[in-house]
This record gives sequence, structure tokens and C-alpha cells, in this order.
Amino acid sequence: MSPAQALAPELTATIRKISARYCMEEGGSHGPDHSERVCRNAVYIGTRMEARLDILAAAALLHDIGRRRETESRGTLCHARAGAELARPILRRLGFAAPDIDAICHCIRAHRFRGRTRPQTLEARILFDADKLDSIGAIGIGRAFLFAGQIGACLHNPETDPEATAAYSTHDTAYREFQVKMSRVRDQMLTPVGRELARERHRFMEIFFDQLNREIYGSFGHSGLPTF
Repeated sequence: MSPAQALAPELTATIRKISARYCMEEGGSHGPDHSERVCRNAVYIGTRMEARLDILAAAALLHDIGRRRETESRGTLCHARAGAELARPILRRLGFAAPDIDAICHCIRAHRFRGRTRPQTLEARILFDADKLDSIGAIGIGRAFLFAGQIGACLHNPETDPEATAAYSTHDTAYREFQVKMSRVRDQMLTPVGRELARERHRFMEIFFDQLNREIYGSFGHSGLPTF
């Protein structure tokens, strides 16, 4: 299979259905629409960088199938590792060759922001970037607010020290997500195309949260009380 050739339409549809079943269990900011966007990002970057699009498409569609396990563990279990374990028998049943299964599972295992497995292949680096792109910019902001709503966090809390708060808690607002994760993504991209796309999305986030702060606090300051 040439680098420019993607998966066959029938196989893509099958993987998409399998992925959707897992991702529907999680829903919210990690529902099937997230995997679809990551897949489009990955194929776009992969096309520009002459990567294996079949490996990328399969890995992107399946990259978050372990997410439900992480959520149930309140973040103690790594969804990337769980996803790679779940993906292996699925790919085997679908007739993927053993080397391609290894390549796809490596992409899945290495895609996590804080994961210990570093992306070793071009396709793994592209999936890493494709997933991170969906966590920043307008899409990233929307997903951050959606996740905050899922766990019952408030709308905005810039007066709270993010280092004194915990993920998956009621303090885990979209702004905390921007402070501890989203603002750092731009500098962690692994491909030149990913870096190019991330710079534009990062600029938008800075503008958005600056505007949000001004709309909520205006000239009142973070205490919410007028300053004289």
C-alpha cells in the first residue's frame, strides 16, 4: 500500500462503527465526533507529510476507545494504554497484518498528552499532533467547557490557583484547562505542519480568554467588587 493510499471505504466504515460504540459510552468532549475530527486532522497532516494514511486513519478512529476506562478510574488509568490493548484484537479480527497492528497500537499508546510512551514513528507523531489540535483553538475551548459541564465545574475561576486544584474536580474549569494544558500544547507539537496549525489556534485562545475575563470582570477586578 502506497503512503498516499487510505483505508478501503468498507473497512473505514467498519472501524468507524466500532469506534463509535466505545466513544458513545464516554460521550461529551470525547464522543465519536472527536475521533472523526482527529482522523481528518491526521489525514490532512499525513497527506502533506507523505505518511501511511491507512495506519493513521485506523489509529485516529480507535485512539480513544479506552477513554471510558480512564473516566471510571477518575484519571488513574491511562486511556491510551487501555485503548491500545483493546485495539489489538479488533485489528486482528479485521485482518490487519501483524506489523501494521503493531504500528497502529503504537500510535494509540503514544498519543496521550502526559503518556510515558513517546511517539517513535512519523504516523505516531502525526496522530499526537492531530489529537492535540482538537484540544486547542475554538474546538478546544468548546470541548473544555463541555467537559467542565460534565463534571459539574463552574463557568470560570481565574482567581483560583490552578496548581492547587485537581483534574476531574469541580475546579476543573475550561480556564484551568487552558492554564495547565491548552496553553502549552503549541510548544509540544512534533511535526512542522502541526506547529503551523497550532500557532493559529493558540492565538485565538489567548484572544478568547482575554475577552472572557474582561466580560466577566471588566473594571471590577477578580474579586468581583468595584475598584475605586
